[in-house]
Amino acid sequence: MREMRDVAVIGVGHTKFGLHTDKSLVDLFGEAALQAIHDAGVDRKKIEAIYIGQHGGGITDGTTNLGGFMAEELGLRGIPSLRFEGACASSTVAFREAYREIAGGWHDIMLVGGVERLLSAGTSVGTKSLASAVDGIYESNAGLTFPGVFALAARLYAAEYDIPLDELREKMAHVSVKNHKNGALNPLAQWYGKYGDLTIDKVVNSKMVASPLTLMDCCPMTDGATACVLAEGGIAEKLVDKPIYVLGAAEAGAGGIYRQKAEMIRPMTRIKSSKDAFEEAKLTPDDIDIVELHDCFTIAEIIASEAIGFFEFGEGADAVAEGKTKINGKLPINPSGGLIGKGHPVGATGTSQIYLVTKQLRGDMDPMPDELHVHGAEAGMTDTLGGDFSTLSNIILSVRRRGE
Repeated sequence: MREMRDVAVIGVGHTKFGLHTDKSLVDLFGEAALQAIHDAGVDRKKIEAIYIGQHGGGITDGTTNLGGFMAEELGLRGIPSLRFEGACASSTVAFREAYREIAGGWHDIMLVGGVERLLSAGTSVGTKSLASAVDGIYESNAGLTFPGVFALAARLYAAEYDIPLDELREKMAHVSVKNHKNGALNPLAQWYGKYGDLTIDKVVNSKMVASPLTLMDCCPMTDGATACVLAEGGIAEKLVDKPIYVLGAAEAGAGGIYRQKAEMIRPMTRIKSSKDAFEEAKLTPDDIDIVELHDCFTIAEIIASEAIGFFEFGEGADAVAEGKTKINGKLPINPSGGLIGKGHPVGATGTSQIYLVTKQLRGDMDPMPDELHVHGAEAGMTDTLGGDFSTLSNIILSVRRRGE
């Protein structure tokens, strides 16, 4: 077995999330990739491989074999350039594999990212693309959608912890208010400048989507791309003043909801993936200063915060209602706005989270304002869920090398 080398993020890039009807998947990824390469201060010819997270291009754009096109666009014809698919966790899956390639000594510098065009594809096509992440035989054929999956999870949560459904709806609404307020301040977010004045009543009384989830409990599908440059630790230290080290990168998989059943509120995939990431990083949940996690729906943020170990099971809803997850709270969760306030470009979401944690740990928030900065953060975590809890990936980043 090869000795594991240190790996660090040395450059990040992020397009604005929103409607991009005038740009292809290749155009969008190229924009984010060039930002990341410039940020890293590296000659792009030094990049040895490209790993891309991409879920729905075959449905939205008629293109799935994107790897070579991305390399060509960046003037890197001939290097390995591969597409990874793990539904909403696609680019986190790509990131984990790139990290392992460098840690194992196979490459020294790699480009990783993700891209999606869901909003510009239109509601029906975008929804069809996203729905392909659930079980196509026993779930989607029965009419189950992602709002339906998380509506079931919310009802199970209320029953398991003996919380009246109306009371749980109000507690979930605190997630929406918090994340929309953060997203309204983030120039990269789809909802930048909007919904900063959202109230609990407005969330609870917005249009019902899948009871008990209303429209404002749900994240928007969007277009966008994100990217980062990874390098071996010694090389990273020569290229940038503040490399952000990858301490843990873990992943877990499972079958559909019809197999997981009651695990929805205690997802085995997330429990195992986060546990493995902590063990690799030699850290605990108490060591984490900031989290960007998968809040595709308000109940999803609550469930994730418990399964990772930040709060006891059944206490996550109270934690958010009490303000513990605000920027100035005990554990800031989704200061970027998360998927709810920032938008969810599926294949690009994982490396968007990595971009945002990297920015926080560096203390370089540009183009985001200081109001979103968690000052003094030294360790951060990302959590990306793919499909109906079937793919889960967690990344732990730090300003320090492992063991320091």
